[in-house]
Amino acid sequence: MSERKNICFLTAVPESIHANRLASGIFEQCEKYGYNVAVFSAMISPDFFFKEYAEGEMAIYELPDFSRFDGIVIDVISLVLQNRTKYVEKICHRIKEQTDAPLVGVGIPIDDITMVRSDNDLMFRELCRHAVNVHGCKEICLLTGQKGNTEAESRLAVMLDELANLGLQVKDEHIIYGDFWYFSGQKLADDILSGKISMPDAVIAASDHMALGLIEKLSANDVRVPEDIRVLGFEATHEALLNKISLTTIESNFAKCAADAVDIIRSKIEPDKEVIPFKPDLTHMLHLGKSCGCKPDFEKTLDMVKSSMYFVSKNYSTALFSDNIDIGMLMESYIPEKLTASQTPDECISNLYDAAYILAPYENIYLCMCEDWLDMDMNCKKGYTERIKLVMRRSKECRSDYCSNTDAETFSRKEMLPGMFENSNVPYVYYFSPMHFGDNTLGYNVLQRKLTDKEKINLVYRNWLRFANNALEMVRSKHHFIDMSFHDKMTGLLNRRGMYSEFEKMRRNADPDDKLFVCVIDMDRLKYINDTFGHQEGDVAIKVIGDVSASITDEHELCVRAGGDEFYIIGVGQYDDIVLDLKKERFYQVLKKKMANIQRPYSVTASIGAALSRLTDDVRLDSLILEADEAMYYHKILRKMNDHKVDIP
Repeated sequence: MSERKNICFLTAVPESIHANRLASGIFEQCEKYGYNVAVFSAMISPDFFFKEYAEGEMAIYELPDFSRFDGIVIDVISLVLQNRTKYVEKICHRIKEQTDAPLVGVGIPIDDITMVRSDNDLMFRELCRHAVNVHGCKEICLLTGQKGNTEAESRLAVMLDELANLGLQVKDEHIIYGDFWYFSGQKLADDILSGKISMPDAVIAASDHMALGLIEKLSANDVRVPEDIRVLGFEATHEALLNKISLTTIESNFAKCAADAVDIIRSKIEPDKEVIPFKPDLTHMLHLGKSCGCKPDFEKTLDMVKSSMYFVSKNYSTALFSDNIDIGMLMESYIPEKLTASQTPDECISNLYDAAYILAPYENIYLCMCEDWLDMDMNCKKGYTERIKLVMRRSKECRSDYCSNTDAETFSRKEMLPGMFENSNVPYVYYFSPMHFGDNTLGYNVLQRKLTDKEKINLVYRNWLRFANNALEMVRSKHHFIDMSFHDKMTGLLNRRGMYSEFEKMRRNADPDDKLFVCVIDMDRLKYINDTFGHQEGDVAIKVIGDVSASITDEHELCVRAGGDEFYIIGVGQYDDIVLDLKKERFYQVLKKKMANIQRPYSVTASIGAALSRLTDDVRLDSLILEADEAMYYHKILRKMNDHKVDIP
């Protein structure tokens, strides 16, 4: 196995046709060159209407350590926020701070980074030739995007040039600026219907959405498409093929743009290696529909219908879809109900593991959580913690799998995913997706596939993540309320309820020859401190005893605030008779240092008692606590006799 190069790809809305085509170009080139790809993507666009949710999604771009990658490709178009590039510029600035690796943008020029322009000249020329040469159109209306928009002006210029080459002059009234969206097509239809603009033979729209808006409004007003007017679009969206009047359209050239970006990176990181150009096939990129008068491509339409159907069971009719799980199967699986019924974090992680089957195909699925994701009091809105917990791994072969929050190992956030940069037999793609609730960052999910897998991210994955996010937040809230009921608010230690719950776990896991150890610590002269210095100082003193008690509690033991000024230390294990003396000695040493640091006008002292017994079936915790309590009172009497000036062993 040789060391592979690793390419980082930043995009948004990975299930979109735009992102899918970019990914196709990147994956095809990286497969040729044997490169791994790591995709970091929000599942929605930056201008998503739910602002807090969008902020939680955008946190994923703060995760990558760009210094670990050999090259970075950024999909500028998907990350533009309301036609402003400020957010993308911020990401690019962060990349430049971390690495000198080649950075290539796709789509819209940004800063001074190397750009691959979205060159769709061939596609728009093909649309013009189709309208003129195949259908004999003479009067053609061109509908493009916003005036002044680089992409809109470029598309318009290419169409005007090609029509001129074909001997046609476009009237000024037939050069229309819109916004790439449905409403522009509807407005053009209104202008044609009102007579403001003369009826052309054909309209070529610079986006499918504008073309579909035009067809809808014209059809609603008894203008026949294609008999009265022909309509052609651009980008070959799902809606175009599935429309009642299927739209003749052509795929964008973004796959080649993305492929060219990889080639630019290869020429810089491996200048002595061959660059194998990506070759688009125009004949397969043109999708014929009814809107221009051609016979629709039923095979492509059928494939699109199948991919959009709401199946409730596997479709074994074709090889292409035999292993495909669609949104219908996800919704009919009752996965959301099972996930949200989880009672504990570990149960939730286990249920997520079980539910991950629906994300096939995959090599591995990883769930990585912020180290403090269960802490409801923490402010986790600023991104990911420095340490990350790997709470779940589900593999294709179900080998070395695990799912546990309690026993999860942690790793440095800079690693992103343990083992990702190690050598492998084949190149892989790793999809990094944010886990969050609103704008609270919880962690991230990683879906690992072979680069040769043709399946891309779809809405099944996006909705699975939504279900998982809701389940994680719900179990997080449950855990918080249980934690509150099990812990003392002032000290953070277990209360009696928490003590009994945790002790039962200890008892179930005990070895036959284990012993039960109980230590009772009772503060001295709390009433004196309250009466003399105030209850606020009394609380300070209680916290001191709690902190000292916790500091001498070993890892396998419980530290409990039993109430008021009394604390317990409880342990199950291999204890001997000197444990009490050792605990006392450690307690008074730590207490002495603590009091020297806080410098209060009073001394804080405590009395200690302990009991030890073999942990047999008939031994009760309360009985041993009572025995330790009696020993503590005996110790307190001795201390009173000495006016608390000497720590009586």
